Amino acid sequence: MTAEAPVFHTPASLREPDPEVVARAREIVEGVRSGSRMHLGRAITLIESNAPKHAALAEEVVRQALPYAGQSIRVGITGVPGAGKSTFIEALGCMLCREGTRVAVLAVDPSSTLSRGSVLGDKTRMEMLCREDNCFIRPSPSSGTLGGVTRKSRETIVLCEAAGYDVILVETVGVGQSETTVRSMVDFFLVLLIAGAGDELQGIKKGVIELADTILITKADGNNIPRTEAARVEFARVLHYLTPPTPGWNPKVLTCSSLEHKGIREAWEVVEGFRDFSHASGHFVENRKQQTLDWIEDMLSQQLWDDFIRNEGTRSRWPEIKRQVLEGNLSATTAVKQLFNAYTIHHD
Repeated sequence: MTAEAPVFHTPASLREPDPEVVARAREIVEGVRSGSRMHLGRAITLIESNAPKHAALAEEVVRQALPYAGQSIRVGITGVPGAGKSTFIEALGCMLCREGTRVAVLAVDPSSTLSRGSVLGDKTRMEMLCREDNCFIRPSPSSGTLGGVTRKSRETIVLCEAAGYDVILVETVGVGQSETTVRSMVDFFLVLLIAGAGDELQGIKKGVIELADTILITKADGNNIPRTEAARVEFARVLHYLTPPTPGWNPKVLTCSSLEHKGIREAWEVVEGFRDFSHASGHFVENRKQQTLDWIEDMLSQQLWDDFIRNEGTRSRWPEIKRQVLEGNLSATTAVKQLFNAYTIHHD
């Protein structure tokens, strides 16, 4: 008797996309590439959706947009609260837009861990920049994501690049929780700090400074100029003892006044200098490749977690395991093992 060959079922996520989905995605991507901010906004809303019914279309939109992406300079901007990130971004964005550069601002607002709400006030704070035809601003709730970066930020960057934006500015929450997240998706990382608050290192972790390709001391105007210059000297000394995040590049420390538009041009020239340096050294291409690998790992982690919490075994066992943990009858380690065993048994 000949044994029957095993039958393997292709997971839905690996099957060829539905022709209607492909056609609909093509229509969306064409709208994005036309330069329409309305079409771009709708496309981003689609990929930010957590609704299962949108998943296949969102994935196909990103896939079709990828060949048109990758031509921008991606700049991450973070800093201590009160450093004036939005004011600086508006000053920089207006300057670039008026020179013919197309700028996309992905401004990620902090979300409440209780209500999952979001202020989404960046468009209010960037009134002048909003009026620029060459600018697209997308405020998105972080939904509690560590570091203030939405799960879909990388896909949003791809869509903005496919829409023809030359510069992508990613503003993060800037609370020093995990800025490595945004560091892994940008080419240049800018940290904004303020002077005159006593201990200049207070309020920002050393780890964030170590990620900086440039530090910018803001509010260098009026009576605050001497303090910003003193802070510049101090941070330049600090950076001297740290390993630069980009091999061969010496991080700069500059000062600026966003209100008086002083130092904005100089700050951007540093970004341009970094871009030229990183292209010449080969770092730019290698960094983009690493970003793609980081993207895969992040998505894989999220996919595995989503699958785990939707699993019939883990869902059925969780209430009882949680009760035992809260009553002190079960350790966290044992709880994890039991949940994983339940997941494994019921995994397709």
